[in-house]
Amino acid sequence: MEDSASTRSFIRAILEGVREGALAGCTVQEATSGFDAMRLLPRGPYDLVLTDINMPDINGLEVIQFVRKSPHHKDTPLVIISTQTSERDIARALALGATAYLRKPFVPEELVATLERVLAPKGGAAPHG
Repeated sequence: MEDSASTRSFIRAILEGVREGALAGCTVQEATSGFDAMRLLPRGPYDLVLTDINMPDINGLEVIQFVRKSPHHKDTPLVIISTQTSERDIARALALGATAYLRKPFVPEELVATLERVLAPKGGAAPHG
């Protein structure tokens, strides 16, 4: 969930360009706002949720709470990607159930490494697809 079209496009290009590891061949579905995400999430299983904190309607912290309360998504890895970088913001997001927090701006390798890490099975390496 990201309200910036350019950031969504950048993230999509990175993810669709991954050729090996847990992200290889991934399908990206975009939500342009928190409301849009809450409409899309019940429609199916997702392997991963990415969200910004700052959005024009429902913020990313509220999205985390929504995802964690859902029986279908309560264990889905959820990564915050945000310019909100205070230790307080990060601690709050993690306390609410975010799996990881990535600060903007980021480089593609940093995004891929973070997502591979959160998708890796516990106690092992990331699966290869």
